[in-house]
Amino acid sequence: MTHLIPRRRLLLGTAAAGALAACGGPSDGVGSDGTVTVELWHGQSDTARKALEALVSEFNRTHPRIRVDSSGGGVVADAMLQKVTAALAAGSYPDIAYIFGSDLASVARSPRVVDLTSALRGGTPPWTSFWTPVRDAVTVNGEVRAAPAVLDSLAVVYNKKLFREAGVPYPKAGWSWDEFVDTARRLTDSGRGVFGTGWPGTGDEDTVWRLWPMIWDLGGEVVAADGKGIGFAEQGTKALGTLARLARDKSVYVDPKPGGEQMYQVFLGGRMAMVATGPWELPDIITAKVDYDVVPLPTYSGRPITISGPDTWTVFDNGSARARAAVAFVQWMIQPAQDARWGISAGSLPLSSATARRPEWREHSARTTGLDVFTGALDTARVRPVHAAYPQISQALGEAVVSVLLGKDSPAHAIRRCADAADAALLIPR
Repeated sequence: MTHLIPRRRLLLGTAAAGALAACGGPSDGVGSDGTVTVELWHGQSDTARKALEALVSEFNRTHPRIRVDSSGGGVVADAMLQKVTAALAAGSYPDIAYIFGSDLASVARSPRVVDLTSALRGGTPPWTSFWTPVRDAVTVNGEVRAAPAVLDSLAVVYNKKLFREAGVPYPKAGWSWDEFVDTARRLTDSGRGVFGTGWPGTGDEDTVWRLWPMIWDLGGEVVAADGKGIGFAEQGTKALGTLARLARDKSVYVDPKPGGEQMYQVFLGGRMAMVATGPWELPDIITAKVDYDVVPLPTYSGRPITISGPDTWTVFDNGSARARAAVAFVQWMIQPAQDARWGISAGSLPLSSATARRPEWREHSARTTGLDVFTGALDTARVRPVHAAYPQISQALGEAVVSVLLGKDSPAHAIRRCADAADAALLIPR
């Protein structure tokens, strides 16, 4: 059930409320009629935007003393970090913004980001009911600095028709990266314009995050234990070696445009056999009538592992009244009833086991082929470290991935160049 919060007195917990009260008077942000207006920058588009706006309308209807204005922002989610950073510098920022999990550490350095530790750890659903990747993604230096917004995991979606036509057995859980490379090669047909698989090739985070499960599986870490350098020199070389084999076989479609849109269009058009993706892509795959199924990522070790990239609702301090109202909204959004509606509409996974148990989610999962594979993968999913230097590490690794995919560099040399740039970023005091 929805966690109800008193309309006139919205409490974050003693510590958080005290901290916020110091930032403004009791009427700060309250209109003449007693209504508090909260500005939300969400960056969503299409189906997700419509779903969010419907939820915002319901919240406004059921919380008459709070009005959430979701018309602001004017940018897509990919550009939100730059927009919010500029707004913080100018002193005119929203109350809530949709921030990628990989960007949270950078944003949370601002003193204007509200500490949600009391609100979330002491609220409902219980903190322990959220999946481990969710809790990890919103925690910075032991404090909860945002509320979870969406959750995903990475798995392989494959075109069953192309497998049948090539006489290749369907992949199964526990398969290896060697088997993945061999399968991609066998399913590639240059004469028909069919690729075995695809990989984003712009060097952005979409390019990079797919490599982390491979590195973790090999025993590597994004940052070494001493915090002074990368923790994946050897493992990254081996993982890039797998990409190099795909490139040599000409079995990988390298998407030159941001967002992987062309890669997905190739898959939706029936000209790609396998693509590593998340649950957000399933609605388009179903609409395109692709005969598909889903299988966990391959492994080197035989142990299942994947990555999850939770994104966040980050709350900013525009005075105590607006901050309390903003927290009330994000607390409402993560309740199982709203989370289930949002996840079903936006192609997300349930944030908590409480949501996963709801009948509407169970019905949705039962009728959506492969969705249970993505949800089951959360048990072994990890998240990128919430580290202020992560953007620089990602940029360096992204350049390495692209250079290998395009055949311009060897895996070993590409990782050495990555280490030079990333290690330098890690040495900067933050």
